[in-house]
Amino acid sequence: MGWQDLQDAEPELARFGAARLGGGGPSFLATVGEDGAPRVHPVTPILAPGRLFVFMEPTSPKGRDLERGSGYALHGPVEDHAGGSGEFRVRGHGRPVTDPDVRAEAVAHATYDPADRYVLFELSLDDAFATEYVDGEPIRRHWARPREAAGDRADLTRGRS
Repeated sequence: MGWQDLQDAEPELARFGAARLGGGGPSFLATVGEDGAPRVHPVTPILAPGRLFVFMEPTSPKGRDLERGSGYALHGPVEDHAGGSGEFRVRGHGRPVTDPDVRAEAVAHATYDPADRYVLFELSLDDAFATEYVDGEPIRRHWARPREAAGDRADLTRGRS
């Protein structure tokens, strides 16, 4: 399941997430290394219509983790120690994208100029979580893909969607 599924099911949560992920600061992508240890990497996510992408160097350990089927967690930037205007996190799996038309779409929506050598990954979504702070109180929202879509992740990690 992808970003479009979040937009269809929870449009307000998707709008909030798009604002947090596209807010200009780096987001943080966590993956799991071959040794089982977590890794955290700064990335600049790209939101295209209904899709979530990240580019990375071809030698990046996070890319190897995603290719191996490691899950990921992506946390958007936070404005300050008090949480600013909120927090947003998605989790799922990623797959490398080699289709030149899809790559052109990602490049067209990027807030920077991705180098030709960069590898493109599309990120699927298993769930999304947001915290907004209203009058100092946390308001939390959560979305998870439906259980009947459980086979989607396996297909995505094998490179089919």
